Amino acid sequence: MSAAMASKIDFDKYRLRRLVERLTEAGLVEVHDEPVALADLSAIIEATDQAVLFRKAGPEQQELVATVMGGREHLAVAFGVEQRELGREVARRLAQPAASVEVPQTDAPVQEIVVEGEDADFSVLPFHIQHQLDGGPYISSGIDFVVDPESGETNVGCRRLMLRGRREAGVNLTAPSDLREIYLKCVERGERLPLSFTVGSHPFDFVASMLRFPGEEIGLIGKVRGEPVPLVRCRTNDLLVPADAEMVFEGYFDERGYVDLEGPFGEYMGFYGPMHPDPTFHLTAITMRSDALNQTLMHGSGRGLARTDAGNFGAIMGEAQGWNLLKSTVAEPTAVFVPPSSNGIYHMYAAIRQQAPGEGRKAVEALLGLPMIKHVFVTDSEVDIFSADQREWALASRFQAERDLIVRTDQVAMGMDLSLGCAETGSRAGFDLTLPFERQGELLTTVCGAPSFTKQARFQTVEQALEAEPHYFAQLMEALGSRDGREIMLELVEMKEAGKVHRLENGEYALQGPPDG
Repeated sequence: MSAAMASKIDFDKYRLRRLVERLTEAGLVEVHDEPVALADLSAIIEATDQAVLFRKAGPEQQELVATVMGGREHLAVAFGVEQRELGREVARRLAQPAASVEVPQTDAPVQEIVVEGEDADFSVLPFHIQHQLDGGPYISSGIDFVVDPESGETNVGCRRLMLRGRREAGVNLTAPSDLREIYLKCVERGERLPLSFTVGSHPFDFVASMLRFPGEEIGLIGKVRGEPVPLVRCRTNDLLVPADAEMVFEGYFDERGYVDLEGPFGEYMGFYGPMHPDPTFHLTAITMRSDALNQTLMHGSGRGLARTDAGNFGAIMGEAQGWNLLKSTVAEPTAVFVPPSSNGIYHMYAAIRQQAPGEGRKAVEALLGLPMIKHVFVTDSEVDIFSADQREWALASRFQAERDLIVRTDQVAMGMDLSLGCAETGSRAGFDLTLPFERQGELLTTVCGAPSFTKQARFQTVEQALEAEPHYFAQLMEALGSRDGREIMLELVEMKEAGKVHRLENGEYALQGPPDG
């Protein structure tokens, strides 16, 4: 790309700092202007449901932002949609083409400052202890970029880094992933694996890092952003990374394999993950913006999972998957919700407007096939699945276990799920909370609520209204413009005594027809 073309790119449009400014304007950021010790960061972060901006974190007094994605309202600001539309919006964006463009190093904001070799030093950055029993201080917001030596394709993921020295960090690479497979093959060949991490990224980049698509993944960031992502080539390896990030760690995994201990760490479901051997990342360069904003994620909190970054951006990713699957399964899905307190992967609620018998069960069975889903709940469209009260109402009023519970056994499960005990596989359950299709329209399956009077009066008397058609009582009030109702009832009583009115099976008032004969 020419310098003239690069000059047309808005490198601040998807910058983390700009988003934090927008969140602050929306009243979603708690700002600490005073110096805060690194040891105190996590307690402050866990004590609020807002994002937190520290102006002077640690002895170096660096700027650090936490939990930018720690609530649906935060993500709604980032995506520019209502909270209920987040999953559908992500699904819409994922249907766009992936795209990226390389920019010169001289134009990349993330390379305004370059520190290489012996001068690159992890220990001057705000790695901090995040949970009581963690094995050390962490930076939890790394997005990793690596090229598969065999395919030549870039893989993108999201990892934490545990400080091990001035130029070494442990990286959790235990769970199955593409990066794990790529690295294990390098170990077999006795090769190092070049690797770079961005630190300080827009939520769009985190959402893209959660995607698992076959082939080249770096363009997925552009897919989520809705426009080509500007990439810059690193200084000490040949990898491309987003040029508009706050900071980049360049380096490599050595060829020794899983030899250094990482953890324990407070994990995604609110419990500690064990200490285990993992690869070591060796730092060769740090590049950054001149006013770089450091970032930390709230990853696991046993009493606050609904406020974790991973729980919230994982939830909208799950909702997007649910939308895409339901659109090919049933006629009319109307809502999908994944509670972040299930860490965005275990529970899914969906609402549908039934068009044929059996669609509720069909939707449940389809959603149970999504990766890592543990419990699925499908209900009718009149249930607000974003409301905990209405979800409880649906389960209490529409579910019979003998008929509506669907259980699958011997399913792939996450090893961190303590309910598994010592088993390697688990079970999944689906709850069909839809009303029987054949009972639609019945009085006993119609949701009740306060009357609504919105139409203009059309008749002068009850008899005139009933001559047009049968009416429920509130409909009669509206048809006559009554703001009271008692006078309507007195008129109905007179008509009944005169043999002019009777009640239909569902309670409507109707004119009495002439006697037979």
